[in-house]
Amino acid sequence: MDIKQRIELANQEAVKRINAAEPVLVDIAPAGEVIPGMSGKLITHSGPPIAWKDMCGAQQGAIIGNVLYEGWADSVEEAKLKLEKGEIRLEPNHHHQAVGPMAGTISPSSPVWVVENKAFGNRAYCRQVEGKQQFGNYHEEALGDLRKWRDIWAPTLRKALLKKGVMELKPIIIQALQMGDELHNRHSASSSLFANQFAVALAEADLPKEMVIPTLYYITNHNLIFLGLAMACGKAITDPVKGIEYSTIVTAMARNGKEFGIRVSGMGEEWFTAPSPFVDGLYLPGYTAKDGGFDMGDSAITETVGWGAFTLAGATGILSLVGGTPEEAMNYSREMRTITTTTHPTYKMPIFGFEGISIGIDIRKVVQIGSAPIIDTAIAHKEMGHSIIGAGLVRAPMDCFKKALIAFGKKYQST
Repeated sequence: MDIKQRIELANQEAVKRINAAEPVLVDIAPAGEVIPGMSGKLITHSGPPIAWKDMCGAQQGAIIGNVLYEGWADSVEEAKLKLEKGEIRLEPNHHHQAVGPMAGTISPSSPVWVVENKAFGNRAYCRQVEGKQQFGNYHEEALGDLRKWRDIWAPTLRKALLKKGVMELKPIIIQALQMGDELHNRHSASSSLFANQFAVALAEADLPKEMVIPTLYYITNHNLIFLGLAMACGKAITDPVKGIEYSTIVTAMARNGKEFGIRVSGMGEEWFTAPSPFVDGLYLPGYTAKDGGFDMGDSAITETVGWGAFTLAGATGILSLVGGTPEEAMNYSREMRTITTTTHPTYKMPIFGFEGISIGIDIRKVVQIGSAPIIDTAIAHKEMGHSIIGAGLVRAPMDCFKKALIAFGKKYQST
């Protein structure tokens, strides 16, 4: 076989594994108990590797928040000093089978969603989604929400889940896509479906009322609670695709506010990076584009498996958040079909006559066609100490894909 034939066979195997995935929620547990390598004073973050001194303001702010939350420092100044001295380790989520929204920070006592891909037996992890600390806000109001998640909401959900048994997530995803979600920034349907199932589990778990009522209120009023689950699903789906020789399929897209990085199946764990782009979006009252930071977060794992902006045509309700028109949304979804390998047999889009979503981003097609993946995303402030300030659309930098394709050619050119 020539190299093109080898690539085609490898990519067929890659999308076969994506299509075969069966994600289920198996636990909600402290990160230190379940995430591989989560030991000592370690905080994991979104995006490719980056040093503390090089991080953007929002990611630094979020890390400071985790340091204070863990009790490793008593003040912002002390936290900064410890981080500058390297007393607290900082590593990417993706190096620990995890993902996180925006700054993506996870510390040992933070409860995470634990999703297992039943088809392959691997697990992935994601922190909870909220609009404050993960955007760089380290003030007491933001830390208070982390403590409620740790002390009330997560333990209550965990007890109910463990009594119920695993929760199948694929049926929620299938239905949510047909109800107008895109599973990145619009989770109105998926969060409601999830809350409905958990409400019954909580009622049957025979837990104290003072734990159940606040948790019920939390899950039924959190419009993005399913995002953390969707991200963990995306990671659990793509991890079995890593390391397929000759495959040009993208297995991760992640940003840290300074760099945008991708990983490619046939290139294993290597990152291919370029400067993180600025987000074209809509801002909350009191903020403008001059306040916005560069693109950030592991949440583009959703686009990596065909959700998010790839399914924008079927989720036009999100345009009030990210901007754009229904016509543009339709064109984006059609365009993404030109850079992907196939469609999913189960995750379908009614707007396209119930054709499957597009899966298997191929770096060759991205470069040859000149069309970079589109992502819908939230916007963090360029400085630390702020909560969410907006949302919008962004393109992955073409240089990531060009670098990956050049490296791929060098690795496999002799075959």
